Amino acid sequence: MLRFFCLTAVLAAALSPLLPRFSTAAIAQELDGCYMLNPAGRSIDLSKLCGTTPGNTHSPNGTLATFTRNNTLPEGQVFQAKILRREAGTPIIGVTFNGNQTFEMIVDTGASGTVVTQRMAAMLRLVPVAKLKFDTASAKGIELPLGKIHMMEVNGATAQGLLVAIAGPQLETGLLGHDFFGKYDITIKRDVVEFRVR
Repeated sequence: MLRFFCLTAVLAAALSPLLPRFSTAAIAQELDGCYMLNPAGRSIDLSKLCGTTPGNTHSPNGTLATFTRNNTLPEGQVFQAKILRREAGTPIIGVTFNGNQTFEMIVDTGASGTVVTQRMAAMLRLVPVAKLKFDTASAKGIELPLGKIHMMEVNGATAQGLLVAIAGPQLETGLLGHDFFGKYDITIKRDVVEFRVR
């Protein structure tokens, strides 16, 4: 028991500065358009900032994008991801980026946004397009670069046009956050993580 507690404490201390907690907005949303939600849940139109017209999800300069909901998926459809291993009880699954590179990532139900490691960012050739300040359990105002991912996929569950944070050198495994699985109900079972379309 003491060994588990020590491992959990060390893991929590190592990861806590890197876990994003967006205090005012989400990076992505379930509906088309360029907007963010304020803390009260009301949408704020950002089409001028994104260089788009209201309802248009494509930015002409490609630097900002939004999450596009795949309306062809039937409600209740389930995608399963095999749990490869666990760290302190938290599941780690394979996530495919841009259709061709798969990385192990922690399913972090407490993270608002997805965080990739520096190694992942280099392999994906991510170019920082912005910086954002994050609040974590142990620190406030940590500034991390953001890179744009064309597509992320977990056995059929997908998200497109996500801005992901690029962590410092301390993070060894990426964190899969709510910006990816926000349109799914998640069930963590013994051997699989289920993503059920809402």
